[in-house]
Amino acid sequence: MHKDFMALINANMKDFSKGQRAIAKYIMENYDKAAFMTASRLGKAVDVSESTVVRFASQLGFGGYPGMQKAIQEMIRNKLTSIQRIEVTNDQIGDQDILTSVLQSDVDKIRTTLENVDKAAFNEAVDTLMSARRIFIMGVRSSATLAGFMGFYFNYLFDDVHVVQNDAGGEFFEQLMKVSDQDVIVAFSFPRYSSDTVKAVEFCRRKNVKVIVITDSGSSPLATKGDVVLYASSNMVSFVDSLVAPMSVVNAIIVAVSRKKGADVAQTFSQLEKIWEEYKVYEINDD
Repeated sequence: MHKDFMALINANMKDFSKGQRAIAKYIMENYDKAAFMTASRLGKAVDVSESTVVRFASQLGFGGYPGMQKAIQEMIRNKLTSIQRIEVTNDQIGDQDILTSVLQSDVDKIRTTLENVDKAAFNEAVDTLMSARRIFIMGVRSSATLAGFMGFYFNYLFDDVHVVQNDAGGEFFEQLMKVSDQDVIVAFSFPRYSSDTVKAVEFCRRKNVKVIVITDSGSSPLATKGDVVLYASSNMVSFVDSLVAPMSVVNAIIVAVSRKKGADVAQTFSQLEKIWEEYKVYEINDD
């Protein structure tokens, strides 16, 4: 667990009640599970009341239990192994219906993102993309899905788009070798954060490339490295990363760019429809 949070608990230990000391001990020894427990469940695990847990959070300087919980989550999410993720998720879901639990969690992530998104940063990201000579898009491991989806549609909207691949160690440097200050890179990074994405962004910054970062929180290693930073709520579902909220942000960027391009986009797709029809790209339902 993050040493600053440990120090915060230790600094307040002498002022804790017996019950609060039990909470502190449990969190320090089981932080991977405690970070995703409700106040009620944490209280039951330690055999104290929910109100005692809430007072514990307040004594540490948080506005309430959710604030403390979020702080612990942000500090540890990149540290959890796949096995720990599975254990935490099993503990979270318990006997609940899996389909309902996962879908509801995804709904919550989109709602949280909508409530907290920086619309000025979003508009700046769109304007930055519109003025770019070339656009590079990078996301590795599970984030490669986001990069590939954005790249697929951007190839319809822009003339020079490159989805940076990282199939071999260090190969992305070769793909970024000739970037310049007229270019833009969109970098995706979600827990567990990829060190390769961080290295790629740092390389681009040294080349004065504009950097648009799409990540989950201020504790992300990319949060301080972007010219524009967009946050999208993400969470783990077992060993799987939930990326529905980041995907929604990508959708919004694609739509915003297409609206700015206006008639150009309509002309492009008019030509594409003729090609698709000629070569029978899509199945046609005659019913």
